[in-house]
Amino acid sequence: MSHDPDRRRDIAHVGPVELRTPVLDESADFFVRLMGLREVHRDADSVYLHTWDDYQSWTVRLIRSAQAGIARTYLRAASPQAVARLTAQLTPTRVVKDVRGLGEVTVFTDPDGHELGLYWDVDRYHPDDADRPALKNQAAAYPGRGANLRRLDHINYLAADVPGVAAFLAGPLGARCTERIVKDDGSPQAVWFSVGNKTYDLVYTEDWTGSRGRLHHIAFATDTREEILRAADVCLDAGVHIETGPHKHAIQQTFFLYVWEPGGNRIELCNAGARLILDPDWPTISWTREERAKGQAWGLKTIDTFHTHGTPVVP
Repeated sequence: MSHDPDRRRDIAHVGPVELRTPVLDESADFFVRLMGLREVHRDADSVYLHTWDDYQSWTVRLIRSAQAGIARTYLRAASPQAVARLTAQLTPTRVVKDVRGLGEVTVFTDPDGHELGLYWDVDRYHPDDADRPALKNQAAAYPGRGANLRRLDHINYLAADVPGVAAFLAGPLGARCTERIVKDDGSPQAVWFSVGNKTYDLVYTEDWTGSRGRLHHIAFATDTREEILRAADVCLDAGVHIETGPHKHAIQQTFFLYVWEPGGNRIELCNAGARLILDPDWPTISWTREERAKGQAWGLKTIDTFHTHGTPVVP
């Protein structure tokens, strides 16, 4: 499976993202004190957080909710014209103008029911005296706190119909599948899609419960592997549930640590030195059940909850 090298890339990158949590203050404390994000705004039912090298005004919005899970994911278009081209291929859509820090947002859903928002106009982050960087080509000062998460890296959704979602991503959204897990019949069980030159931005894995619209994890990038190792110690001392890692994935070769934030959402910390796909005709790498049975590239066997836990939790 290869890709059209002449395709137009109408999505620039992923972000920001909204995350639901039943314990808003505890989740905010986790991200600020332990992960190194900065609180930039708060209202009655949500907290806006910023990773230190995000050029946009906010990276994560935590929303008070009865259950954990993913709310809306925002995708920045490559141009105003790209918004029009994409919107013409997406149905149904609606336009909202009340998203903090963004202009008009075209809202739609993927085939599994996850809500996405497409935008062009964006407010940039303006540091104050407390986090003004020494280098003007950096969004904010390096926090030197906790995990020091640099930016949002990717979203991994759970889906009832992975083939249907894969067709949607490759079709109307124009993303390319860089790697996938295939079942014995050759159909995809999990897919890793890229919207730019990073190896992956949007991931969908089969939901074993058959539910729709759930989240597996959101991932943040650090500068180095060493920061992930330090984050493991930070989480250990803070009593945060460390689910698995640090290990290295075979698929996409990601060095990782998975933890559960207080609201129950799975958070991945991954190395920011992400592999780049420079080949314009990159052939999709497929992994079989036999190859997957070998486990991670190295590290311990993946814990069972990694394959069963998602948010919101299904009884």
